[in-house]
Amino acid sequence: MKRAVSISIGSSKRDKKVIINLLGEDISIERIGTDGDMTAAALKFAELDGKVDAFGVGGADLGVLVDGKWHPLYSAMKLIRYIKKTPVADGAGLKNTLEERVGTVLEAELGDYISQAGGKKAFIMTGTDRWGLTQSFTQSGYDCVFGDLMFSLGIPIPIRSKKQLKVLASLLMPIAGRLPFKWIYPTGEKQEERKPKQGKYFQQATVIAGDCHYIKRYMPDDMNGKVVVTNTTTPQDVELFRKCGVKYLVTTMPVLEGRSFGTNVIEATLIAISGEGRKLDTAEYDELLNKIGFKSTVRKLN
Repeated sequence: MKRAVSISIGSSKRDKKVIINLLGEDISIERIGTDGDMTAAALKFAELDGKVDAFGVGGADLGVLVDGKWHPLYSAMKLIRYIKKTPVADGAGLKNTLEERVGTVLEAELGDYISQAGGKKAFIMTGTDRWGLTQSFTQSGYDCVFGDLMFSLGIPIPIRSKKQLKVLASLLMPIAGRLPFKWIYPTGEKQEERKPKQGKYFQQATVIAGDCHYIKRYMPDDMNGKVVVTNTTTPQDVELFRKCGVKYLVTTMPVLEGRSFGTNVIEATLIAISGEGRKLDTAEYDELLNKIGFKSTVRKLN
């Protein structure tokens, strides 16, 4: 049996293990959280190195891929310092393949609702680290607001174009890439805290898109009628969105046994099932995604 394991610096309350069959082969998919402890995560990678088929890095990005240019996050790179044998992915491969298809899914399944609910207006929590979403929404004709400065750096300035995002990445990533990771992204129990802010941008948008932790942390209590597009969701996350009035929940990753896993987990799964023993390129990911049939899942909550 193939085995893909995500070691996450996120909360252990979100741990999950499933066994599914892909392309005629069973594969174990597992997520292990270390509650914000980066050292524990690094040691867990070391313990399992060479014993599993692929690793995912959860709760952190090793860097961000903006329009084909890689910007490393050096503080997160130490998570994988002990890995010598097992291929490792942080989800960037799927953020720029599977997530780039979501605009087509929205048009096909929710186009009429989005038009009636306020039109093609999207608030994307951070566009630099989810370039596939950025591409998908802009190419699909959405009026976009990006919250990169608001939520990653605490600067209350909206970004409104891909060009501005690229300039922002080129100017700030050499600095932000060297900051302690916990300064720019919630880890451990902080992922479960609610600190609503920038409510007007949530209210102005029809679609709220991006990392689930960011959306949950900063969204207002009133999300009546909104469409949320995100990645990892537990049943508890789904219930919170329902309680706040979200109309439709779209998960860019497939739902497996009631849970949509993170991009890093699914990317590790694809690496494991490929049998290549290495990270795949964009064309290889796309080919596997088409063979397996992974696609975004649309759920009506209210």
